[in-house]
Amino acid sequence: MATLLQFQFHSICENSLRKVKRKPQFQRSANHGLFRVSAGESGIQKTTEALVVSRSPGVLDHVFLNLFRNKMVQVRILRSLFPPLLLKLYKILIAPLAQGKVAAVMVARVTAVSCEWLMGSCRVNTVDLGNGSSLPSGVFVERCKYLEESKCVGICVNTCKLPTQAFFMDHMGVPLVMEPNFNDYSCQFKFGVSPPEEDSSLKEPCLEVCPNAIRRRTTTTLENKCPKA
Repeated sequence: MATLLQFQFHSICENSLRKVKRKPQFQRSANHGLFRVSAGESGIQKTTEALVVSRSPGVLDHVFLNLFRNKMVQVRILRSLFPPLLLKLYKILIAPLAQGKVAAVMVARVTAVSCEWLMGSCRVNTVDLGNGSSLPSGVFVERCKYLEESKCVGICVNTCKLPTQAFFMDHMGVPLVMEPNFNDYSCQFKFGVSPPEEDSSLKEPCLEVCPNAIRRRTTTTLENKCPKA
């Protein structure tokens, strides 16, 4: 009798356990994009793909980019990085010292130290002045991030080169000429040197890798000059 009761007890327990549904188990696949849900003995499997968000530039992106370029052309971004009083004092008190050489050397050192995040690796070097002498007032940018990412002569010239030269001359009293190299994306800053009347950078043709050049090659236009230059 005891054996019969024990057998019935085990049978009831086994039937009860069969009715209990196991909790779903989550496993991540090797491609890290799929999650598989197993629902026990029911054999039901669900596969959910992780969402991949791809965003294409829209109208607002182009509007904001143009606004940024226009502000950069007006030198307002550079001016906002300095207290207005500091710029005026530098132009009045420091710029005239030693015919501008002290100010040029100081600006070169500060630029090399503080602007690597924007331009990339750079170092102070010696440049030739117009009077035949030399001065350690140059900054050589090995590979300008701004130029390398844009790959556009017009963007380099109009939103970086010309506004930066105008800023240092007009607001700090330090002449500057920037000589970008459109072949290796390097750039030579020459503080204390005024831009030449005939600047070859302003006559550079559009780069072959420039997105604008690629689009124009699909049209019938024969114009080779960068439309943004």
